Amino acid sequence: MNKSRLEAFSDGVLAIIITIMILELKIPEGTSLQALKPLWPALCSYILSFVFIGIYWVNHHHLLHTVKRVNGAIMWANLFLLFCLSLVPFVTGWMGASNFDKITVAAYGALLLFCGVAFTILANAIKKTYTKETGITLALAKSKPKTTLSTLLYMVSIPTALYISPLLSALLFATVSVMWIVPSKAIEQALAEQDEK
Repeated sequence: MNKSRLEAFSDGVLAIIITIMILELKIPEGTSLQALKPLWPALCSYILSFVFIGIYWVNHHHLLHTVKRVNGAIMWANLFLLFCLSLVPFVTGWMGASNFDKITVAAYGALLLFCGVAFTILANAIKKTYTKETGITLALAKSKPKTTLSTLLYMVSIPTALYISPLLSALLFATVSVMWIVPSKAIEQALAEQDEK
């Protein structure tokens, strides 16, 4: 399988995930602002998840540019990531319908943790295809501190939602999203240097 087919399949799955999430939003029964009030939890949940799916799409796109050859490990790691991301509409709808109940926010945090782990597994599978150290492998290694911090914040968000505050847990999610909203400059630079050779 070539890289472009893997990318096209992944893009299609992510587009379907976003489509499913928007279809879960109900149309208000009236035209006043008051009619929108019951929909705020679902709308906020959708916006949060849309941002996360967008961040994964951008970073996944960058990550796949580092692939020099696709092997079975990369395909299965990519499928595992897509599986985790495909659960986002379910947990998003559950969290919105429950008005950000602590159980659903903790479940959302756990899912984000699994998505982050799956992304790391994919990055490691790609890195293993390089037989020697290159600018790409060094660039992939540079994201390790950010990956570790993200994992810790997701782990902390679960008990935070259950025992302290679901809102504080949501702020931890937002912190992670800010960390990843800009893709790795090191990967961009390594790819540019590789193209110049």
